[in-house]
Amino acid sequence: MTSRGPVVNSPSSRNRVEIDLAALRHNYRLIKRSLAGQTGIFAVIKADGYGHGMAETSRALQEEGADGFCVADVQEGLILRESGIAGDIVVLLGFRTEEALTIAEFGLQPVVFDTDQLKILASAAGLKQRAIGVHLKVDTGMGRSGISPDLVPEFLQVIKDAEGVFLAGMMSHFPAADSTDGRGSLQQHELFRTVVQDGAGVCHIANTAAMVRYPETHWDRVRPGISLYGYLPDRTNCDFPGLKPVMSLKTEVFQVRDVPAGTGISYGSSFRTARPTRLALVPMGYNEGYLRVLSNRARALIHGVSAPQIGQICMNVTVFDVTDIPGEVLPGDEVVLMGKQADECIDADEIAGWMESLNYEVLCLFGNLNRRSYLNR
Repeated sequence: MTSRGPVVNSPSSRNRVEIDLAALRHNYRLIKRSLAGQTGIFAVIKADGYGHGMAETSRALQEEGADGFCVADVQEGLILRESGIAGDIVVLLGFRTEEALTIAEFGLQPVVFDTDQLKILASAAGLKQRAIGVHLKVDTGMGRSGISPDLVPEFLQVIKDAEGVFLAGMMSHFPAADSTDGRGSLQQHELFRTVVQDGAGVCHIANTAAMVRYPETHWDRVRPGISLYGYLPDRTNCDFPGLKPVMSLKTEVFQVRDVPAGTGISYGSSFRTARPTRLALVPMGYNEGYLRVLSNRARALIHGVSAPQIGQICMNVTVFDVTDIPGEVLPGDEVVLMGKQADECIDADEIAGWMESLNYEVLCLFGNLNRRSYLNR
C-alpha cells in the first residue's frame, strides 16, 4: 500500500520514497530507553512527519506508547485526529481565530503567546462546552515566537481567569543545543527553570540535541524530531549510536547510451566526457527535490556500486556515469539515490553536504515530493 506527500508524481511513477516503520519503531525505543524517570515523549511530526508521512508515522509511534505529538498547525492536528490519534496534540504555531472552534471540538492543545488568543479560546470553549488546554511558550533565547520571561506571571493569571481554558504545559526552545559551546543552552535552561511555577502542567524544552547532550533539560517530556527519523542535527557534537535511517529514495534507469569522449552532458555542457562514457538516465530531477545544486557533486548506487552524477540536473532527468559499473546496466535497473544497496550506503547527511544544507531539508524535500511506500507496517 502506498500514500503520497502533498505534491506527488503519478501513482505509477518510477520514483519512490520507502519508509521503514520498523526503523522508526527502533529509534523510538532507543530514545525511550535513554530517558530517566517518568520523562515522556512528545514526538515531533510536523511538516508531514519530516516528509515521512505524519498519519502513518504517528500511528506507529502511538502503538509504541508516545505520550503526544507536536504539529505545526491546526490542519496537521486534524490529520492526526482523523487518522485515529488520541492523546495530546500540541499545535506549535498557535491558531487563527476561525480555528478556535475546531481546536475545542478536536481537543487540540495550541501554543499561546498572546492574551487575545486566550479570550478567543475561552469563547470557543464555552460554545463547545469543552475545556481547552494550552501550552505557554517562553522565549528564553531563541528570538522567535513566545513571550519574554518577565511576562510569564501576567500570562499565567490571564490563563487562570480564562473560563474553559487551562494550562496544559509550559515550554521553550533551544536555538543552538547542538553547538560546541553548551553554556548558552544551559543558561537558557536555567532561565526557563526560574519561570516555571507549580501547576504549570507538562513542561518541555529539550529537542533532539538537548535530549542527547543535556539530561537535566528533559523535564516531563522531550521533543525528539530528527532523531526519530534516524539522524542527528550535528554528528560532530551529538552522539547517539544505534539510530537507523527511516527513509530511502529510489528510482530506475530509463535509458542507457554510449557517448564518445568530448561529449557535453545536459544543459550548458557543465560536464564534458574525457573518455568514451556510458550514461544511465533516470527520471528524477529538481521537480522531485533532487536539486540543481547537486549537479556534478552527487552519486547514486547502481548494481551496488557508486556511480557519479554528471551534467546539470534537469527538471525531471538526471544523468549518471555507469562506465565503471560491473555488469550490464539496463533500463529498469534500480537506482538508489538515498539508502542502501548491497554493502554501499548514501545517507541524508552526505546529500546535505552536497546541497550545502541540512539533513532536515533533504528528508522534507524527498519525502514530500515523491510517492511514498511503507515497509514493515
